[in-house]
Amino acid sequence: MLSTIESPDDLNLLSIKELEALCKEIRKKIIETVSCNGGHLASNLGVVEIAVALHKEFNSPNDKIIWDVGHQCYAHKLLTGRYNVFDSIRKQNGISGFTKPFESEHDVFISGHASTSLSAACGFARAEILKKTSNKIIAVIGDGALTGGMAYEALNNVSDLNNLIVILNYNDMSISKTVGGFSRYISNMRANQAYISTRVAVEDVLDKIPLVGEIAKNKIRDSKEAIKKIVYKSDFFTDLGFSFLSSVDGHNLSELFQALNWANQTDKPALIQVFTKKGKGYSKAENNPDLYHGVGPFNIKYGVVTSKSKSSFSTVFGRELCNLADKDEKICAITAAMEQGTGLCNFRKNFPDRFFDVGIAEEHAVTYAAGLGANGMLPVFAVYSTFLQRSYDQILHDAAIQNEHILLCVDRAGIVGEDGETHQGVFDTAFLTSIPNMTVYSPCNYLELKGMLSRALYKTNGLVSIRYPKGEEDTIVSNFDDSYCDYRVIGKSDIVIVTYGRLVGQAIRAKKLLLNNGINVAVMKLGKICPIEKEVLYELMKFRKIFFFEEGIKRGGIGEHMISDLVELGFNGKWNLTAIDNSFVPQSRIYSALESLGLDYKSMMEKIISDCVNVRDRKALVVNERG
Repeated sequence: MLSTIESPDDLNLLSIKELEALCKEIRKKIIETVSCNGGHLASNLGVVEIAVALHKEFNSPNDKIIWDVGHQCYAHKLLTGRYNVFDSIRKQNGISGFTKPFESEHDVFISGHASTSLSAACGFARAEILKKTSNKIIAVIGDGALTGGMAYEALNNVSDLNNLIVILNYNDMSISKTVGGFSRYISNMRANQAYISTRVAVEDVLDKIPLVGEIAKNKIRDSKEAIKKIVYKSDFFTDLGFSFLSSVDGHNLSELFQALNWANQTDKPALIQVFTKKGKGYSKAENNPDLYHGVGPFNIKYGVVTSKSKSSFSTVFGRELCNLADKDEKICAITAAMEQGTGLCNFRKNFPDRFFDVGIAEEHAVTYAAGLGANGMLPVFAVYSTFLQRSYDQILHDAAIQNEHILLCVDRAGIVGEDGETHQGVFDTAFLTSIPNMTVYSPCNYLELKGMLSRALYKTNGLVSIRYPKGEEDTIVSNFDDSYCDYRVIGKSDIVIVTYGRLVGQAIRAKKLLLNNGINVAVMKLGKICPIEKEVLYELMKFRKIFFFEEGIKRGGIGEHMISDLVELGFNGKWNLTAIDNSFVPQSRIYSALESLGLDYKSMMEKIISDCVNVRDRKALVVNERG
């Protein structure tokens, strides 16, 4: 049936049994596609019935469905006319793995980061009220996303939005297991399933009672509220103005339809607590949902194969932090629901009293770290570059102004690949280097990452950041160790390539190819990229031509800072800056993105060759390859 679904309207032709069969087809299609393309698996398998029920009961895109986080939208995409292109998901020029308004009218809001759906839904709901429509706004948010403070800011502003419906999807997970007091509160609200039917039945009866007097109706309602207080022991959502329904089985279409029908008729904003199983329908994902949250291609029969020997910047960081923490009891590690992704699993096991998962709350994480630092600890906050963006004010106000010594370990810095625009880590250099009292290191390999951890904790004052890319180190630079040097110049020439981090390997390759073409260049690899010391600038003053290559945003990036400083010192040579120029980077494989941005070694070589068009310059740069 799935191949015949061209729009949500087609669901109206199907019976409950046919819809249940459709859910199985959707799961099969998601598993098959993710096994080939990689992507978010467990979260999508858990919300299939929710997606089917919403699109059956509501009229998208007039009624607007907002997914938090958008990586759980695969079933939604299959139901909204994208079956024929679904195999292209997360591929270059294919459909996005997140909701994307440019892609479909049914994707009403982009949602690559968590905890944003309720605020967006409030805005949509208010706009519909102002336009005097009867359209409904539905936000689907998980218990993990509800650990983010932004969700509560929105909850505080919903009381008069009677066209708003919130689906609270409880699966006991964000990426890692959901943590915190509110997670326990939501879990404890799970009541006897019979209560749902009783509650809905009571409301139906109340609506149909003939004129028995307001006093009698109020007494019945008061009794119902008293029962609810006994069952839930809290009025949190109802006190915020919601009509609240709990304990709906998120894999039971009949219950979902009943609950949505109730929500559609209430005269208040409605909140339905739905219980689902992350990874539903694929036993390997059900049993290990954190491993199957985001996966690369895998064999369906055997599942994801994990290699204990495979290293990455994240795993090397985690191991080295454990080594340091074993010798220093002041070291603490903080994560925002990304324990596994940031390499902190072993730290949690070895030092549970000094490991803190604060949930999806990056803003809180930074200020929490500042509090730890102000009281004598050595806090290390490991966070993806794309999520650190959410903490800019806290970094500036709560850490930098009072010059607290905390360490931000910025994982997935630079291009991250198939997750696309919402996840590229290309902005941290621009916003971090704009903050006074900030030091930023950028290792090009594992040796430097380990050395810079120690340097950042014990040899650097104030606020410190270490940024490193997704994946493995480049073998061509694996033996470099300039952990305690701000820079290093490789080779002799009057032309130099200046870069840092992952692009150092690309620059070394370009240098070798250029030499084969009769052009000799030097490479300056930067280890400390902020602040840029005068010694680095004086070294660059010696060169006739400088080519900057930067895997980050151009405006406000390291290249712009260095060029400005060089001009102030009276640099008379020529310079060229290649960086990400005022644009968001779409999804593709990492190296493909580097190629399209002119940041791979071949592009470096071509740019330098095309610049050396003067024959006299070429002859002057020819070098005998034997020395």
